[in-house]
Amino acid sequence: MRIGVMLRHYDQHAGGVKVYTRELLEALFTLDAPHEFVLLYRNPALVGTYEGQLRVTEVRVAARTVLGWDQLGVPAAVRRLGIDVLFNPKYSIALSVECPTAWVCHGLDWYVMPQASRFVDRLSHRYLVPRYAAKADAIIAVSEVTRDHVMHFLHVAPERVHTVYSGINAAFRAPLTPSDLESVRAQYRLPRRFLLYAGAVYPPKNFTRLIQAYARVGPPRGVPLVIAGGENRFLSESELQEPQRLGLDDWVHWAGWVPSRTMPAFYRLADALLLPSLFESCGLPVLEAMAAGCAVVTSNRYGTKELAEGAAVLVEPESVEDIADAIGRVLDDSALRARLAEAGRERVARFSWQRCARETLDVLEGIAERA
Repeated sequence: MRIGVMLRHYDQHAGGVKVYTRELLEALFTLDAPHEFVLLYRNPALVGTYEGQLRVTEVRVAARTVLGWDQLGVPAAVRRLGIDVLFNPKYSIALSVECPTAWVCHGLDWYVMPQASRFVDRLSHRYLVPRYAAKADAIIAVSEVTRDHVMHFLHVAPERVHTVYSGINAAFRAPLTPSDLESVRAQYRLPRRFLLYAGAVYPPKNFTRLIQAYARVGPPRGVPLVIAGGENRFLSESELQEPQRLGLDDWVHWAGWVPSRTMPAFYRLADALLLPSLFESCGLPVLEAMAAGCAVVTSNRYGTKELAEGAAVLVEPESVEDIADAIGRVLDDSALRARLAEAGRERVARFSWQRCARETLDVLEGIAERA
């Protein structure tokens, strides 16, 4: 069959959904399956990304607006290109297509904490997302927590919601030489010891409390905090100023968005990853850090609890004191860091993009067979 893949989001920042999409596609293309993948881009510069890849066709779908691309351009392309199943690795789906459809839900923080979304996005979440959920023949959830939320908030029948965990690139498990590590340290001017935050900065990430907790324990121990990620320009402006407000300019190092191929070295060099989020459906940095043998301090709720409990220090994310205490314990106890590294590696041993791709394709084949 011809599987159409909606990739309007494929030129966004290098955060979790972009990583997920890229890794999933590359794994799908390696499966021993007879299907053809038709990649639908909005940005014409992306055509040719997979040039030379067998069973892959790349098409630019023109549209002036996001909604026009989703609901006018894509349906026309589906009909023109003879697509049998339409799949979006991010939420949204073309509502007027007649072929079976599926999309990936990376979390419903918009419903759990709607105050963290822009007003225009809240309108989309209220009026469009429920329609995408009703239209889809299948929704892929990245965790059991996400599956429960899809059924609860979007009223989707259990048989249409499938939990498929994300994978982890083998590079995060692969050994790195001291020369490799020192090269990255020099390139990014990383301190000899540091704590790490990875990802975007926006309200669900709890960045303000993280900085307040770090201020209590990091500088007194002489350990800086490195931010490998970037801002959400609509939501994070105030939070980004928290280090400066607390006089931490000399202690908080901004590395910007770091290429995925370089992140394994960041995890290996860091004393711990700090991700005490108010909400995570999955928390890809947590999985990556555990695979790389980096100790993790994360939240005791939602997806991070589901994936990391027993292999990380879990904290109450609304308590600055609890976060600070956990950071201090991890910094002061090298034996604890070693135990967490070992437990983390064991926890993520079963996570692979090949498994994610195979289970995703099973879902797409299933809705095609039932059509």
